[in-house]
Amino acid sequence: MRSDLANNTSMTTTVCFPSLEWLNAVREVFNSTDSYRGAGGGQCDCTVGLKIDGKIFMIEFEGFGCASVKASDEIDLRNADFFLDMPINQWQEMLRNIHENGHAVGEYTLNTIDLGSEEGIAHAKHDDQYRQDLFVRYNQTLQFFFDASHRVETTFARS
Repeated sequence: MRSDLANNTSMTTTVCFPSLEWLNAVREVFNSTDSYRGAGGGQCDCTVGLKIDGKIFMIEFEGFGCASVKASDEIDLRNADFFLDMPINQWQEMLRNIHENGHAVGEYTLNTIDLGSEEGIAHAKHDDQYRQDLFVRYNQTLQFFFDASHRVETTFARS
């Protein structure tokens, strides 16, 4: 476990996934943790959509941080470089694994989930392959973002 995370693991509130409140809580942890800036993460400039159990969110990454998260709609996914789409149980399993281990391990990383999925989990509403390929380019930063959720006390809307 990264040393700066091991020393600061207090969780103050319980937040329900999926929600804008949950994403903002993760964003705060991600932006305040220096170790997420290196080891393959580095600078990231992209707009990521999330489709989670009928809800849609947009995440804007700029430089070393997450600039914003917002609730959105299907039409707005056209503005995303790519969007991640997984069944709710797969999101929950990944987040439980992150909570148990401090980060995703084995079959619960975004990369492994994507490779194990017949159609992949990263999609786009446009024909710009360069933008869609940003999922591969920034995969580690995206993983770090979700790994930051281990410091957010999470409940699930449904199991």
